Parts: sequence; structure tokens; C-alpha cells
Amino acid sequence: MINLDVIRPGSVLLLHSSLSRSLKEQHCTPIDILYAVLERLGSAGTLIVPLFNFEFTKGVTFNIKSTPSHMGAFTEAARVFNGAVRTGHPVYSFAVIGAQSADFAKIDNYSAYGDNSPFGMLRKMDGDIAVLDLPDQNSMTFYHHVEEMTGVSYRYHKPFTAPYTDAQGITGDRTYSIFVRNLERNVLTSVDRMGEKLWSEGLYRGDRPRIKTGLRAISARTLFNTTKAIIEAGKANEYLYEISRTYFLRTKGYYGWRMVLRLSRRTLATASLPDRKCCSSHTAEIKGGIAAIKHP
Repeated sequence: MINLDVIRPGSVLLLHSSLSRSLKEQHCTPIDILYAVLERLGSAGTLIVPLFNFEFTKGVTFNIKSTPSHMGAFTEAARVFNGAVRTGHPVYSFAVIGAQSADFAKIDNYSAYGDNSPFGMLRKMDGDIAVLDLPDQNSMTFYHHVEEMTGVSYRYHKPFTAPYTDAQGITGDRTYSIFVRNLERNVLTSVDRMGEKLWSEGLYRGDRPRIKTGLRAISARTLFNTTKAIIEAGKANEYLYEISRTYFLRTKGYYGWRMVLRLSRRTLATASLPDRKCCSSHTAEIKGGIAAIKHP
């Protein structure tokens, strides 16, 4: 079974996971790992598992009792576990098992990453976040909680309305919000650099993904304060996001061509122009506009 020494007994723990390697190497099942984590936490501990499902954003009905998790077999095992409760946000909900589950059962947060969300509750309880065999880019949703709490300019609140079936079986339209990245500004989430900073400062304890146990953990409060300091220092674009611009160039004239420029913070790649006779003057326009290129 996986070595779980980085998990503090009696703690409130949010666990993100990829089990593909563990299931193969340890010859166990998702429910085996779930029981092992709960045993490590003990009767005073609390386990929080993401049950994220994005269908509500497409207008699909969310049922708090039956809508499945899209986060893998381990999370589904937690969702249906006897005694588990589910938090109320229809996109970013969580299964909670253990001593503090009743406190989480009351959460029906309007904003996915807000102060009264499970992320905010975890921070206030000084809980931990553990990750098994996943990089920060594919696991650390908590960064968005920090971004919302600090009001970063590259994200904004976007409401979504769809049918919602509550625990009493009553269905009606409800509206919830997500603090989404600004696509018009071509914002891309890019947090692995922040993860490397946490490793370099000794804030993660445990092992890197797919090395030894592959399990690491960090205090939610430490992660919040460290990330907040980065944002307040104006360095979010160095650690949390980057800008990627895709521009389509079209010429006006007898012969047409299209070129795609992909510009990120570090890389500019350009496609070659077609080798053909063009009109005397072609003007290439960059959609979204950072420049105009003239091709004689």
C-alpha cells in the first residue's frame, strides 16, 4: 500500500489524486486506498475529495445526490462512501468524510472559489492539501481560491444557470458563479512554476509526482499566504498564468494565404509564407491586433 506518512493524523485533508500507477504497482483498488487514507487520518480527521463535474455549465441538470464526479474512480468511491456529505456548488463540489463533515454539509457556496467555499473552509481550519502523482497544473485548484480572494484582474466572475436538484429531490433553476480566466485576454493557467517555487522553498513535504510514493502535502494556509504574496508583488504572470495569443493573418488579393502566430510569454513561432506569386501589395491583418504586416 502507498506510504501515507506525509498525511497528518487528525488533520483536515483535501486530496487530489491520480491512481493509475498506484493501482498497477500496489495491486489495490480505489476503495482500498480510500480506507487506507481514512485509517491514517483517524477518527479525528476529515477527508475532502473533489467531485468536479462541468456539465452544469452546459445547462445539464445537477443532482446533488446522483451527479457523478469526473475526477476519477477514487473520487467516485468517496462520493458513494457511507456517511459522506457533498458540498453544494454544482461544478466544484466535494465529498467530505469524517469528523468535520457536518460543517461542510452546510456549504452551498455561490462562487466556486469564494471565502465561504470548501477552499475557504479548508484555509480557516488550517487543513492540508495532498496530491498523489499529479503536477500542480492538473491538481492545485486552490490557487484559484487565492486569486479570487485577492481579486486578480486576469479573471472575472461568470454566472451559470441550469436546473439543480437538491437533497430533497426538488428541482429548479439556480445560478452559481465561477471566477474564470479572461479568454478575451488569452489568459492561460500556468501554475507548475509556482509548484517549483514551493519545492525550492521546502514548503512541500513528500515526493514529486511518480517518484517514490508520488505523494506530497502542504498546509493550505501556507499555500494561501505564499501565493498571495506572489500576487501582491505583481509576479502572478511569472508563477500563475501566462498570455497566449493566436493570430490569424489574412491577405487581400488574388492569391490568399493564412498564417498562424502563436505567441506566449516565452516563445514566438511563425509559419512560412506560401511560395507563390502574389499581387503587388498584400496587407496582412492580425486578428486581435498587435501589428500589421505588409508583404510586397
